[in-house]
Amino acid sequence: MNAAAIDRKGLIVTSLTFLLWGVVPLYWYLLKAVPSFQIIAHRIVWSGLLVVGWLVLRNGLGWWRTIREQPRALATLALSSVFIAFNWGLYIWAVNAGHVVETSLGYFINPLINVLMGVVLLRERLNAAQWVAVAFALLGVGWLTVQSGSPPWIALGLAFSFAMYGLLRKIISVDAVAGLGVESVYLFLPALAYVVWAEMGHGGGFLHGGMWSGLLLIFGGVVTAVPLIGFAYGVRRIPLSVVGLLQYIAPSIQFLIGVFVFKEDFGADQAIGFAAIWVGLLVFASDGLWRSRRRPAVPVAEGA
Repeated sequence: MNAAAIDRKGLIVTSLTFLLWGVVPLYWYLLKAVPSFQIIAHRIVWSGLLVVGWLVLRNGLGWWRTIREQPRALATLALSSVFIAFNWGLYIWAVNAGHVVETSLGYFINPLINVLMGVVLLRERLNAAQWVAVAFALLGVGWLTVQSGSPPWIALGLAFSFAMYGLLRKIISVDAVAGLGVESVYLFLPALAYVVWAEMGHGGGFLHGGMWSGLLLIFGGVVTAVPLIGFAYGVRRIPLSVVGLLQYIAPSIQFLIGVFVFKEDFGADQAIGFAAIWVGLLVFASDGLWRSRRRPAVPVAEGA
């Protein structure tokens, strides 16, 4: 397969991944009658079975042995599993509590939170354009805080938890899907225990919520795992600058769903705050694209 074909396929897969992440609030909304903690527990259980099963079919237990030989990786993945579980749980609760617009804000500001964490924790340096982008984002968040009387905690919680997850995954050298498999192993038993407890007379939505609810909970594992596998596949085949631009597909769709499908409040005061953040993102994305074009092209190796 030639490089052009690989790049085209990677672009399609990555675009579809972000598209699916964008429309996923509609899926979780179908489970609104099921408590959020149960949804997240089922999400962990079924996606874990799918991811680990796929890894075993592809490579036996080689993925586990490779990571097991890195004690630091095992410890780091244990911590990252906590952050991704928190992120998933907060997201599902927010969607079903009517805060889809604010969840979109969290994923809009996530790239800029990543930049700030790089400065604070990794001592990275920002150029002038990146500082301008961060300043606009902080201005937007500050405006929303003043107008609502409190910070946008849902957005900040989603952005910081996903940024911490990304940071932890960045400092270890493990395959993206294999790392998710290890995280699934860490989370599986606590999630399964909660599912069993809920079904034993504590408002379980799987066996006692009807066939439709049970099928949706099972398929939630597919909705979780397939985009993550698709992202891991696509990101290895297209430039990161392109991934950086495509990532705004998901929160843009979420925002539109929140405003036009779920009819959430979005007035002029919110529009001003969002506009400031969008300006910051435009500056940030434009700077990244310009810099990527100045660097010499690097061949993209085909992944396993």
